[in-house]
Amino acid sequence: MATATLPGIEPEIIYPESDGQPMADNTRQFRWIAMIKGNLDAIYHDRPEVFVAGDLLWYPVGGQPAIRRAPDAMVVFGRPKGDRGSYKQWEEGHIAPQVVFEVQSPGNTAEELADKLRFYDTYQVEEYYLYDPDHHVLRGWLRRGHRLKEIPSLHDWSSPRLDIRFVMTPDELYLYRPDGQRFLSFEELDWEYQQERVARARAEQRTKQAEQQAKQEQAARTQAEQRAAQERAARTQAEQQA
Repeated sequence: MATATLPGIEPEIIYPESDGQPMADNTRQFRWIAMIKGNLDAIYHDRPEVFVAGDLLWYPVGGQPAIRRAPDAMVVFGRPKGDRGSYKQWEEGHIAPQVVFEVQSPGNTAEELADKLRFYDTYQVEEYYLYDPDHHVLRGWLRRGHRLKEIPSLHDWSSPRLDIRFVMTPDELYLYRPDGQRFLSFEELDWEYQQERVARARAEQRTKQAEQQAKQEQAARTQAEQRAAQERAARTQAEQQA
């Protein structure tokens, strides 16, 4: 049965908050997505006008809910932080995400990857980075004029927008924050935190021991001075009685 609508009233357009696709197909892909998104959050934690999201549906065109994409991570300059069910560009000052990241899964086809590139090219992404952790391949595109152009080499490449650095070794990809700190996973950050806690505790213990030793030495000096004073007083008294 057809759904009746009142004359002159447009039916509400639904913009789903999920595309029904998993964020990651395997643990390696998920680990990379979580690390990239988490470190971007850390870089911009004190920048209220920078919005960072992961696996959030982006709708660039109002009234066209079929036109959408959920980047593994995206950064939007000029939009406030805050929770969103999706990123509707016409409600966000018509600002498109400037930088997007995708972590390729084994199931991605060449056609799917081409569709992603066309989408980001069409809807004005400035920088697009695609990493395949299974085959250790990093590709990137930078907007030049009206088109995204592939970056010839990404070894020791610095993102113009984010100022993060990409370093490719024969076996691993490393990303570095603007302050030079390497992107770390939660486990690595926790390990560093625990090591720092242990180091601080040991330093505090050494400080307490040094303070205690200094107090003991001061007490010993005071006792020695008191004994010396008592001996002098005894000698003086003996001389006076002689």
